[in-house]
Amino acid sequence: MQVLHHPRVAWDTARLIVSAVPDDRLFDWLCAELGALFGPEQERSLRDTGQRLRPWAHTTPDAAAVEAGRWRVRLEDLLRTRPETAEPLRSLTVIASGLYRDRIG
Repeated sequence: MQVLHHPRVAWDTARLIVSAVPDDRLFDWLCAELGALFGPEQERSLRDTGQRLRPWAHTTPDAAAVEAGRWRVRLEDLLRTRPETAEPLRSLTVIASGLYRDRIG
């Protein structure tokens, strides 16, 4: 059995969230999947993140870094209270990362 390092899962997912913002289809899919995993409140928060970052997605790396940090902390907290979601979150991140890589070439 593989042991998951929750902070690493949270960080990988947070970086992916920020990277996916400019890709509407991928970001919408990711929002829906994270909403299914963690609930509608987290989906709404993620969509708010997209709205905050879209205007600056390529021009201000600081805004993206701040959002990634916020999501890392939020996801770590969620994983602490719901450790059974670590594997589904890791799997989702692996799938979404592959989709992201395929789209950017």
